[in-house]
Amino acid sequence: MRLSDDEKRDIARAAAAVLPPGSRVCLFGSRVDDARRGGDVDLLVEMPALMSTDDIVSLRSLFTAQLYRRMGERRIDVLMTALGADDDRLIVTEARRQAVELART
Repeated sequence: MRLSDDEKRDIARAAAAVLPPGSRVCLFGSRVDDARRGGDVDLLVEMPALMSTDDIVSLRSLFTAQLYRRMGERRIDVLMTALGADDDRLIVTEARRQAVELART
């Protein structure tokens, strides 16, 4: 995994600050592969319950803002879904397959 201990701590602290209890944050994508270089930080956030689209957009904005405050302006993609829920989006399936857990709230 190509994240520093400080970056992992920053992600966990941002999650604790804004995500609902029972949420899970995982890294996926190119940063999971030590052999690759560069790439954005792709995060899968699985929340304990289904939420409205408006609530998801608001929560994603708050979480991303926390990440920028802690990690600086960089390319960060946040994918959100409900924990354990069926989600037929291909990106969610792939993210869950690659997921490396970074934090639980």
